[in-house]
Amino acid sequence: MFWKGSGRAEAATVVVPFDVDRTAVEAARLDPAAFEPLYRRYVAHIYSLAFYETRDPHVAEDITEQVFLRALHALPRFREQAEGEGSSFKVWLYTIARHVVANERRTRRRRPVEVIDAALEVRAPDDPATTVVARLEAERAWQAVMALPDERRQALSLRIVHELSAREIGQVMGKSEGAVRVLIHRALESVRRQLDS
Repeated sequence: MFWKGSGRAEAATVVVPFDVDRTAVEAARLDPAAFEPLYRRYVAHIYSLAFYETRDPHVAEDITEQVFLRALHALPRFREQAEGEGSSFKVWLYTIARHVVANERRTRRRRPVEVIDAALEVRAPDDPATTVVARLEAERAWQAVMALPDERRQALSLRIVHELSAREIGQVMGKSEGAVRVLIHRALESVRRQLDS
């Protein structure tokens, strides 16, 4: 922690938090080979985001690779935000991932590809009837989520799947924390209405 102010009395009252990834970021700036700890810390998160958005493990791997290559290349331009606890590097990385996923979506719209829905490839438990009902319910819920407008779906994914706070989601999406809360609330209401009908 660092303190702002000229006197010791002021310093005790104004605490400026720092990014939990600061040490690793600084090391990677000096030596790109030192980027590995950051990669290891966030690779599963970024892959999960990419897989959730694309439902294709191969595309998710490609997106994950692109995100980390872009992050490594842009690391000298990264600026720590020092707002609240946590990591502004993490938010920055998720922002890069969001842009790469959006680019992938645009490419897919231009050149559609049939994708196998990997989310429904779950082994059946002992009771086949229960499995069928559970799969149908999961499929209905998944279709309701996928039918949401892009911003609502992304906000819901970042909150529920990736467990980002509303503040972090706002930073990733370029929105206020209140706007993110509204997006998530509306997304959940839309899914609930869809499932109730």
